[in-house]
Amino acid sequence: QEQLVESGGGLVQPGESLRLSCAGSGRAWPLFLIGWFRQTPGKEREAVGCISKGGSSPWYADQTGRFRMSRDDNTKTAYLEMKNLTPEDTADYYCAIGVSVRRCSDPSDYDYWGQGTRVTVSS
Repeated sequence: QEQLVESGGGLVQPGESLRLSCAGSGRAWPLFLIGWFRQTPGKEREAVGCISKGGSSPWYADQTGRFRMSRDDNTKTAYLEMKNLTPEDTADYYCAIGVSVRRCSDPSDYDYWGQGTRVTVSS
């Protein structure tokens, strides 16, 4: 059983940066693809991006370069670095892991989810 715990959310002003962490617990961590999603009330969960096992070829929904994912398999931790944040980035952010993820933007392809961490961008 895998457990994920996100942290690092908070209140920031527009233009600032934030780094979210996702801590895993199981020995199979290195085998998982890691996805990051976000959700606002009344909207569907949307993909932020995903990073494969080994950390190669990350995919980002936002192609502006404001987001950067990484993973440290030694500490079983994944990171989502976000910069130049705008109020539109306000959401609950989730990490998820899956073994057989065919489309990393599809939440249903993931096996385990964290509880989420809230990011609020406001002046």
